[in-house]
Amino acid sequence: MKLRPEMTSDALTRLKRARGQLNAVIEMMEEGRDCQEALTQLAAVSKAIDRAGYKIIASGLRYCSAARDRGEQPEMTEEELEKLFLALS
Repeated sequence: MKLRPEMTSDALTRLKRARGQLNAVIEMMEEGRDCQEALTQLAAVSKAIDRAGYKIIASGLRYCSAARDRGEQPEMTEEELEKLFLALS
């Protein structure tokens, strides 16, 4: 399934925010800053990336469900989407 802007805008926002946070973590490490602060930010980056993946899967599920409702063949099966979801967990 191709990534479409209407499916990925929320995830893209999260990923851009995570990129900024990751850059900050890298700077903290390079500067020898506080371990706890760096790890707290790293955990936030990880959570943001996970949530972006879940948003993409949820959008895919909605997109494929709408295609089925219109009588069209969805680009991915529910089983394929489930496999992708489980790969994130």
